[in-house]
Amino acid sequence: MKNKCFSILIGFVTLICALNTSAQDFSQQNLPEGAKMRLGKGTIHAIAYSPDGARLAVASSIGIWLYDAHTGETLDLLTGHTNSVSSVSFSPDGNTIASGSLDKTIRLWNTRTGIQIQTLIGHTSPVNSVSFSPDGNTIASGSWDETIRLWDAHTGNHLRTLIGHTRSVYSVLFSPDGNTIASGSRDETIRLWDAQTGNHLRTLIGHTSSVFSVLFSPDGNTIASGSRDETIRLWDAHTGNHLRTLTGHTSWVRRVSFSPDGNTIASGSDDKTIRLWDAHTGNHLRTLTGHTSRVYSIPFSPDGNTIASGSSDDTIRLWDAQTGNNIRTLTGHMSWVRSVSFSPDGNTIASGSEDKTIRLWDAQTGNNIRTLTGHTSPVNSISFSPDSNTIASGSWDKTIRLWDTHTGNNIRTLTRHTSWVRRILTRHTSRVNSVSFSPDGNTIASGSLEKTIRLWDAQTGNYLRTLTGHTRQVNSVSFGPDGNTIASGSSDGTIRLWDTHTGNHLRTLTGHTSSVTSVSFSPDGNTIASGSEDKTIRLWDAQTGNHLRTLTGHTSPVTSVSFSPDGNTIASGSSDDTIRLWDTHTGNHLRTLTGHTSSVTSVSFSPDGNTIASGSEDKT
Repeated sequence: MKNKCFSILIGFVTLICALNTSAQDFSQQNLPEGAKMRLGKGTIHAIAYSPDGARLAVASSIGIWLYDAHTGETLDLLTGHTNSVSSVSFSPDGNTIASGSLDKTIRLWNTRTGIQIQTLIGHTSPVNSVSFSPDGNTIASGSWDETIRLWDAHTGNHLRTLIGHTRSVYSVLFSPDGNTIASGSRDETIRLWDAQTGNHLRTLIGHTSSVFSVLFSPDGNTIASGSRDETIRLWDAHTGNHLRTLTGHTSWVRRVSFSPDGNTIASGSDDKTIRLWDAHTGNHLRTLTGHTSRVYSIPFSPDGNTIASGSSDDTIRLWDAQTGNNIRTLTGHMSWVRSVSFSPDGNTIASGSEDKTIRLWDAQTGNNIRTLTGHTSPVNSISFSPDSNTIASGSWDKTIRLWDTHTGNNIRTLTRHTSWVRRILTRHTSRVNSVSFSPDGNTIASGSLEKTIRLWDAQTGNYLRTLTGHTRQVNSVSFGPDGNTIASGSSDGTIRLWDTHTGNHLRTLTGHTSSVTSVSFSPDGNTIASGSEDKTIRLWDAQTGNHLRTLTGHTSPVTSVSFSPDGNTIASGSSDDTIRLWDTHTGNHLRTLTGHTSSVTSVSFSPDGNTIASGSEDKT
């Protein structure tokens, strides 16, 4: 293996602006050290318009994306948070962005240069919401630690902590005159605070579940709140009196927003819709439909003409606020990347995702070649045939599907598993967790939640046999290089070796103290590597089953292990968000690859050994 190992971050799901914005426009932006390319932009969590309406800031699982609000062009990516960004807010002059993150920090950024100005540290749990005061001098932040903190926006100094909520604070906002702060909480209340002293003024009670969003009307006289109880409530901001309740949503109301003139309220919900309401009468005006999953964020543009909505369907939609027409949709976000694999010829990368699709990417350019659809549940595992012409995919929909790599056509579906199949074909009665082709391409092995491995004829799709013995679900299956042996890793903490031709159990490898998540043979067939939820990688003699050594260093479960083509290096992916490289012969740790902001679910070497592809729950 060459000394330089690069990590390609293969991405699924994050805001790719259609509108003439190609993958190359963002794939090179702010890459972590050693990374070669990024595919995907991460999960959408929140959207904010700049005060002049020219830009959109999008909080995502990998950073803050900046877009031209009129053209959809990608302008920049602000990175530095070590976990998903949950909230963004522009300062009133538009020169600074404040971002709150699951990493428990608030970060301030210069919007012109993209440079991080400072980090505000103090919260002891994830930060859900950040907001500037109208004069731009103060930042308020709400957190899962049940507190609101106030900060000096220029120095970053902590000013005071507001205590009173008894559960997570989801939303904080200043009144237009800057004198009052409103906060919404999981404790089902809205609290009003004096912004200067931090004194608690009053508590608004009426919602029967978590309050996700609170907002002052532009004139400061009304507060709107959206709740898990499926309602929007309007309150008198001065007295705290309940004015009216707006009903119509059929699921949780995630966000509420006033138009700049204060006449209209927009609400986004888990029922996949945006509803517009007359702010004075409470009458329902219209419903905006198009999103296929819950709507998280719905800001109005400063001129009031446009609404931007962000959804867990991984799209951003722009709507005409007067007519409700969908102006354009910015697409490209996907969902958790559960599996990545290089084709044997090295030209293509396939990725399987939580969004039920398989995507094929050009390994040189990063361009999305095609998307394979058909599974009805997340795709857990993908495997190329040795000739690169066929892909097998395993899914929680209990099936394995075979696809023509060149056309994207579904060749056949294998069904027999009775639960989630982690790797492909359908006769499992449970979800399929893993799929693997034999070296000669004639046989497919699949491991499932139902504790079994099933073997299939890759040419006909016929079911061959079932291998039983594991006492818990099978998470990973792998053929030895000669095709005569199968290794399987299970949540029962063991690796089992099987004779491919007879299905006989050969031996059981024990030593892990928790679930075995991944197994892999070395290219010469002499060594097996296994990754486990016990945070270790173990190496075993494939002939005798003897334990050779244990590799330690990951601080969370190991999710994936892979040998380099020359067998000298092992790559391991982990829930600690890193990939580690190890010397196979000595067990020494060589280097750590960082950049993902969530669990690394899959790692794969290119056939020439020069590149590593990694898939992650951060959707890249």
